[in-house]
Amino acid sequence: MADAVDTPATPLPLAEAAPAIPPAARPTHGPGTARPGHSAAAIPATLVPEGGGWHFLHIYYRVDRAALAQLTADARSQGRQEVITALDAARASESMQLQSFAVLGHRADFGLMMAGTDLRAIHDVQMAVQGSLLGPALVPTYSFYSITEISEYVPDTEAYGKMLREREQLDPESKVYATKLNAYAERLVPMNKQRLTPEFPDWPCLCFYPMSKMRSGEHQNWYTLPFAERNELMSQHGKSGMRFAGKVMQVITASTGLDDWEWGVTLWGKNPSYLKDIVYTMRFDESSAKYALFGDFYFGYLLPSAELLDTLRV
Repeated sequence: MADAVDTPATPLPLAEAAPAIPPAARPTHGPGTARPGHSAAAIPATLVPEGGGWHFLHIYYRVDRAALAQLTADARSQGRQEVITALDAARASESMQLQSFAVLGHRADFGLMMAGTDLRAIHDVQMAVQGSLLGPALVPTYSFYSITEISEYVPDTEAYGKMLREREQLDPESKVYATKLNAYAERLVPMNKQRLTPEFPDWPCLCFYPMSKMRSGEHQNWYTLPFAERNELMSQHGKSGMRFAGKVMQVITASTGLDDWEWGVTLWGKNPSYLKDIVYTMRFDESSAKYALFGDFYFGYLLPSAELLDTLRV
């Protein structure tokens, strides 16, 4: 369904990091080495995603009841407050979005989803939860790290105009052509903003799953298809998703080179049935039916911090 609808080590002091290598002994080329050009120094070294995107972290926990029972009443109470404080502070932050949710079934008891430009701030929330007095009883069972992006299959206004001319056979001098092109141009800015910096909806439930594109064999390798064919398949895929506007909101995040899968798919629904229906419907699209691989699905329902811990009997 990708593109459908829309604890770090403390660095040693420089003198202790490693013995200096004499200039004559330093490698100048070879495997694993690079020879940066003069422009390399002008590229900033930063953890902020390039292009205006956000870091995204999904993380799931199981409550270890045996470890929880070993905590004193005071430690349990204090640990509970530490977790609530950490989650509520992140939720109130202007630089981050966070949602907490209960998870049914055996894979996890609850999950957190965080997004923002500050990677360390997101990691700090994770460490605050795991480093709390409740931490020994909270066992991470799954996590997924990714970054928001604007897909290569989202046409800019020029590409959209070409689609109108070629697919709909519209005269570029016609009023209909101008109206459609202008309407798309007006929608494109907020749509791309939502893709890069999505507002988490206050809807009752959500689903997350990772996915990749097939690359096996001659006839089911997504990455050997011409771009025009891939673009057409994704366009058809997107039209299927549009049927669920107002019922389901989707955010696709990119994880190639960052996690085991290529994308993460987060779906919020106004009803659990809508999540089931959209996934079922879109799996019949060729881009999914023939070329998609899916990981485990994690469903949950949103709860504020204190109510979540009450629900978990913590």
